[in-house]
Amino acid sequence: MKAVICEALAPVEDLHHGEFPAPDAGPGEVVIDVVAAGVNYPDVLIVQGKYQTKPPLPFVPGSEAGGRIAAIGEGVEGFSIGDRVIAFTGSGAFAQQVRAPATQVWPVPDGVDLEVAAGIAITYGTSYHALKDRANLKPGETLLVLGAGGGVGLTAVELGKHMGARVIAAASSPGKLALSKAQGADDLIDYAQEDLRERIKALTDGKGVDVIYDPVGGPMNLTAVKSLAWGGRLLVIGFAGGEIPSIPANLLLLKSASAVGVLWGNSVRADPVTQGANMRELLAWLAEGKLRPVIDTRFALPDAVAALQHLEKRKVKGKVLLTVAPAS
Repeated sequence: MKAVICEALAPVEDLHHGEFPAPDAGPGEVVIDVVAAGVNYPDVLIVQGKYQTKPPLPFVPGSEAGGRIAAIGEGVEGFSIGDRVIAFTGSGAFAQQVRAPATQVWPVPDGVDLEVAAGIAITYGTSYHALKDRANLKPGETLLVLGAGGGVGLTAVELGKHMGARVIAAASSPGKLALSKAQGADDLIDYAQEDLRERIKALTDGKGVDVIYDPVGGPMNLTAVKSLAWGGRLLVIGFAGGEIPSIPANLLLLKSASAVGVLWGNSVRADPVTQGANMRELLAWLAEGKLRPVIDTRFALPDAVAALQHLEKRKVKGKVLLTVAPAS
């Protein structure tokens, strides 16, 4: 089959498009004919060996996909050949076919664009797990989203508003902030031009924010933590800024605050029942038009290097997709 192949942990430019053995469906697994794959920042890190997981070489990158069931392994129930599904794969999605555990595969409702659905698992799954399961976000609370114009940030803005929070979106450009506003943000902070802490004070009358959603890390993390309200929760999503911050424990103590780690992929593996229910709820909202995923750019499968470089430049507004086969 045609696939994007990583033969050494190296810059994304070393990936190449070529032939790779097609997967078989083992016990508890399905094989999917891929229509589209979501491209995520962790994919950039994985091929460079800078992520928590390191697949054995050589491997096909790509952590999520949408398509149709092509084969069903022993012991799998509830799926039929040809079913439209999305999957969290961990790796292997940048190919014509991908294998996934059936517990990490979810049916796509009728009427939902399969290409769009292909890119929701990681971004929406992460944000919903973070806000619902880890932060216990309540209606009326104030949510600060850092990196609000990126793939996960935008979904946190949209879901936070859907869950009844007041959402403050912080991003580095007017264009990203405009997109956050369109996805439901109540207030905007351009942290390239404004003092983040002073702006938060002004917007909250000095109270601070109840929940911080931080996929960026770096020096802004400390500024944000200082802006937590009493009993606030910091959601540690990732470190797109490159620097892993150190959080002074006394800041958490003084405000009875919490720093909470969020790693959705491991949560899916550890608790597939809860995360499966979350994903089915998200897909139902998508079918009902309650969610409006933002697609930044579509690339063809042979152009995967360009897609990953697009993410590396940190100019992405929304989701990047690789299209593999026609959706019809």
